[in-house]
Amino acid sequence: MEELIGLELNGTKGYFYVSVNGKQEGKMTFVFAGNDTIIIDHTEVNPGNNGKGYGKKMVTKAVEYAREKNIKIIPLCPFAKSVFDKITEFSDVL
Repeated sequence: MEELIGLELNGTKGYFYVSVNGKQEGKMTFVFAGNDTIIIDHTEVNPGNNGKGYGKKMVTKAVEYAREKNIKIIPLCPFAKSVFDKITEFSDVL
């Protein structure tokens, strides 16, 4: 099984995704708020993928991206917020 966590950017918005064997199985969308903040607004995984950790992997990728670009994250999405609440090591990007 080939699993890829990726990022698509489109101007002031974008999304992180999970691709398994070339098929997109999860997506977490965000918008830029200014130049140094992204707002995560929605996370979804395809039916049958609950419990596989895809959502958490996408949040982790977002945190890596934020650290790399020195930007902050506002997790408006309830799922993303719950991951930030559980993983205190991610609080540096909030």
